[in-house]
This record gives sequence, C-alpha cells and structure tokens, in this order.
Amino acid sequence: MSVAFRREGDEEHLEPKFEIPIPPGPNLVTPRGLALIGERVAAVEAQVAELADRAADDPQLKSAKRDLRYWQTRQITAELVPAPSGETVEIGTRVTFRMNGKERTLGIVGDDEADPTSGLVSYSAPLARALMGAQAGDLLDFSGKDGAIEVLAIAPIF
Repeated sequence: MSVAFRREGDEEHLEPKFEIPIPPGPNLVTPRGLALIGERVAAVEAQVAELADRAADDPQLKSAKRDLRYWQTRQITAELVPAPSGETVEIGTRVTFRMNGKERTLGIVGDDEADPTSGLVSYSAPLARALMGAQAGDLLDFSGKDGAIEVLAIAPIF
C-alpha cells in the first residue's frame, strides 16, 4: 500500500485547539463586571482542581486550563471605570433612545459583561460607540443616516 493512503492514527486529523481570543483594546469593566470575572476565575480554578488527577492531554482538563488562562488574563488586565455621572452615555450607564421609530433601552458595559438578551451591550459594539458621550436630547448619526438616534434618557445601571 502506498504511504500516501496510510494514516498513522486519528490524532493527526483533529482540528487544533486554539486559545480563546482576547478582544482588542483596553479591558474596561464596571464594578459588577470585575466581580463577575472574579467569580468566573474561582469557578474555573475549582474545575481545574477537580480534573487535576487526569492525564495532561485529557480534553476536559486542557479545555478547563485554556478557560482559566483566558479568565485570569481578563482579571489581570481589567481596568475599572469610574462611576458614571449619568449626564452622558458612558460605560456603566443605561441609555434610552429612539431609533427607526422604536424606543429601546440598553446598558453599556465591558466586553465580558455584555449580554444582549438582557439588554447589556459591550462598549465596543457599533451602537454603543455611536452613543458614547451623548447627552439626553442629542440626535446622533448612525449607519450613514443623519439623526438616526435620539437619546431620550441616561441613568447609571448599578
């Protein structure tokens, strides 16, 4: 049989496991976001400790260690933002606005704290970037449209 058609084993054809990508830019967090990162580090450390007796190449152990590296990096690089004044849209504020005739409310938070289903978006999201620095009553350009967003109200989230 030709060497070209022979496989040594299934391992050589598995997809490589990469590190979890770190979002670019500073790691700005709210006090709640910093606490959530700390909780996540503790939970993953406990998971690694539970799996410690497994072989070093165990997939679950490798995955847990990869997660731990990610969360420890996020904890080390976290930059706590000052408490928002509530006068302008900042990280840690909840903003109510009108866009395309619909009123919406979003909280602006750090990357790891974002949960769009709960109305929390990352400060690095395009909509959040468009809102940053605005005051109640401002009309903002968005997606190539002049005055696409009308800021109605701003308040601290937490």
